[in-house]
Amino acid sequence: MRKFTLLTACALFPAFLYAQTVTAPKKSAPLPIIDVHVHAMKVSPGMAPLCPWFLRDMPGSDPNSAPPSFLSTGCAIPLQPAHSDKEMQDSLMATMKRLNMTMVVYGDAGIIRNWKKVAGDRIIPGIGVSSPSDMTVMAFTDSLSSGFYKVMGEVAPQYQGLSPSDMSLDAYFAAAEKNNIPVGIHMGTGGNGMANLTSPKYRASKGDPLLLEDLLARHPKLKVWVMHAGYPMVDNMIALMGANAYVYVDIAGLIWSYSQVEVNAYLKRLVQAGFGKRIMYGTDMLIWPKLVETSLSVIENADYLSYDQKRDILFNNAVRFFRLDPDKYK
Repeated sequence: MRKFTLLTACALFPAFLYAQTVTAPKKSAPLPIIDVHVHAMKVSPGMAPLCPWFLRDMPGSDPNSAPPSFLSTGCAIPLQPAHSDKEMQDSLMATMKRLNMTMVVYGDAGIIRNWKKVAGDRIIPGIGVSSPSDMTVMAFTDSLSSGFYKVMGEVAPQYQGLSPSDMSLDAYFAAAEKNNIPVGIHMGTGGNGMANLTSPKYRASKGDPLLLEDLLARHPKLKVWVMHAGYPMVDNMIALMGANAYVYVDIAGLIWSYSQVEVNAYLKRLVQAGFGKRIMYGTDMLIWPKLVETSLSVIENADYLSYDQKRDILFNNAVRFFRLDPDKYK
C-alpha cells in the first residue's frame, strides 16, 4: 500500500506543479506615481554628468575667475546624461512603464508630441509663458483652445526679474482661468549663482511666494501650484498656503540639488505645518534620466512620513489637483 501511494504521489506531482504554474496570480503593477515637473528638451552633446545633491557644499568663486564646475564633483558615481533625443526618450519611457508613472511635461513641442505618441495619456502636456515676449496672448489662448495642452507651465517670470503678479502676465493667467487650466509657477531657488552665470535678470526676491497674493486675488478660480515649494522661503510658503486653500506645491529640483538634510528639513516643515495633502512629487527632469530614482529615494526613505503621506505626495495629491481619474492609473 505504501508503494502504491508513493507511486501515485510521484505521478501526480508534475500535474500539481503545472496547476500551480497556470493558476499563480500575476505580479501586481507598482503603485502609480505622478511626476508633475518634467522638461522635454533637446539633448546637447557634451552635457556634464550630475552628482545628486551637488549644492550641499556651495563652491567658492571669484568674479575674476571662470565659473566653478560643480555638477559632477564630489560623488563616486555621477548620473550620466542622455547622449541623444532617442536615448532620452527610450530611457524615460522605459522608466515610466516600469514604475507605473505619469508625467506632466513642458518644453519642446516636438519632443512632447513624440513622447505622447509612445506613452499616450501617461504624458500630460504643458505650455509655459514667462514673459510677454514668449508669445502673444492670442497665440497662447489658441494653444490652450486646441485641447492638446492641459497645463500652463512652467511659468518662470523670476528669471526675467518679474513678479508673477506683474500685470504684463495677467491676460495669460486670465486665459488659463477661463479654460480651467492649472498653472505651475517657478518660485524660489534657481540654483547657485544664477544671476551671475546664466540669467542676469534673475532676482531672488521675485521668488517670494507671497508675491502670488495679488494674482490669486484677481483670479480666485485659478488653480496654482508653486514649483520648488518656494524654497528656501518656507515661512512665506506656509503663510500663502494657509491663506489660499487651492495652492499646492511641488518639491522638484530642490529634492536632488541641495543636501538631503536640508531637503528633508524643508519637506518635514511643510508636513508639520499641516500641508501634507498639498505637496506633489516632481523631479524637474532635464537630461539625466536617473533623476527619477534619485528623487524617489528621498520620499521612500523619509522616516518622518507615514505610508499614507508618501502615497499622497507621490500620487493622490496630483490626482486631486489636476482633477484626474485615479482608476485610469491602477
